[in-house]
Amino acid sequence: MVQNENMQAGNETDGLPLPRRIWAIVAIGFALSMSVLDINISNVVLPTLSHDFGTSPSVTTWIVNGYQLAIVVSLLSFSSLGEIWGYRKVFISGVILFCITSLICALSDSFWTLTTARVFQGFSASAITSVNTALLRQIYPKSQIGRGMGINAMVIAISAAAGPSVASGILSIASWHWLFAINLPLGIIALTLGIKFLPRQEENKKRKFDTISAVANAITFGLLIYTLDGFAHHERYDYLILQLVVLAVVGTYYIRRQLGQEAPLLPLDLLKIPIFRLSILTSVCSFTAQMLAMISLPFFLQNTLGHSEVMTGLLLTPWPLASLITAPIAGYLVERIHPGILGSVGMVIFGIGLFSLSSLDTGSSVISIIWRLALCGAGFGIFQTPNNSTIISSAPTQRSGGASGMLGMARLMGQTLGTTFVALLFSWIAGGKSTAVCLITGSVFALIAAVVSSLRLSETSALKKTN
Repeated sequence: MVQNENMQAGNETDGLPLPRRIWAIVAIGFALSMSVLDINISNVVLPTLSHDFGTSPSVTTWIVNGYQLAIVVSLLSFSSLGEIWGYRKVFISGVILFCITSLICALSDSFWTLTTARVFQGFSASAITSVNTALLRQIYPKSQIGRGMGINAMVIAISAAAGPSVASGILSIASWHWLFAINLPLGIIALTLGIKFLPRQEENKKRKFDTISAVANAITFGLLIYTLDGFAHHERYDYLILQLVVLAVVGTYYIRRQLGQEAPLLPLDLLKIPIFRLSILTSVCSFTAQMLAMISLPFFLQNTLGHSEVMTGLLLTPWPLASLITAPIAGYLVERIHPGILGSVGMVIFGIGLFSLSSLDTGSSVISIIWRLALCGAGFGIFQTPNNSTIISSAPTQRSGGASGMLGMARLMGQTLGTTFVALLFSWIAGGKSTAVCLITGSVFALIAAVVSSLRLSETSALKKTN
């Protein structure tokens, strides 16, 4: 009976039966909300932690940076482990570790204890997100994978929107320690439901984990992110040149090693699929545009318009709320409309929203800010679900883990590029014009994403053949 269950769970054309499918999605939803909430909550509490621990703001940011860096260096490794051990095992292991590290964070009494726990919490979040979309391919029938992606995007939008409010609510009645303790009930629910309802997958004993590639991957992407951050913050050029040399040597070795493997850690085999490659490029451009706006806008809202931190958070809320509405709708539409069309329409709307935001000035009303942000969120929601669905569906079933990991890497690389561009533009352009330039640059990236997305229209037959 277990064997039959495993066969059914692994058959992407059938998915899971409806009652079990719902509970499996709920398990993934709780785990996702836990990891997304943790990022937003941590950002809000950084000034408080800096005061309590007596650390400078630049040092205190490592509570966030360590978490994100751990995700970057391990995401593809965990997606590879998912293809070998099974996505369910990696997911559940990530949830268990997230609960343990959250408890350590809540009990931390020093900066370095908290930072170390946050790094391991980042590894656990990486395990969860690396196989999240691969699990959706086992849970949903092939024809309904867009619905699963829509629900995923909706959960992320809700968690992102709720993060600042949850943090403010907890801090108003308790200490910052409870910001991490809140993960425990969410994690326990995700763990309980995940163990019972997530589909099982037989271990691929013929394939071995490539430890050397995992180390090279960590050095390559970790050093890439660190070097980009160094350029953005004008670090010493001799150090930056040395980092680039090491990056070039290790990166070249890493890529050459991947070219000779049947199922590489860095999914170069998947990048040979035109629609997969175009979708990844579209994703990188879209997240670059998103971060250009999300990083620069708070400076404009606070420094130019004079809004408080609380008001700034409220003004930015229409963005994720609009995505919350449009993402699940796009999940249903992708079953009827080509994802290249939906992606292009979404990115055009997103680009128009970003360009309209660049025209704001000191006389702009709250309403004029809200509708522009809502337009950006609506466009991004229309784009994200079809694009993610295409990335997962265009990969062979046995390489779902690699596709899931690459989806996450595209998001991280886009966000890193966007953050770097903001830092550079702010250093080059003085005064209130810097935000406007960031938003215009973001709209250009959104339009590039729209054009690249439209190129996928000629790849319909390739997508059907892969599935």
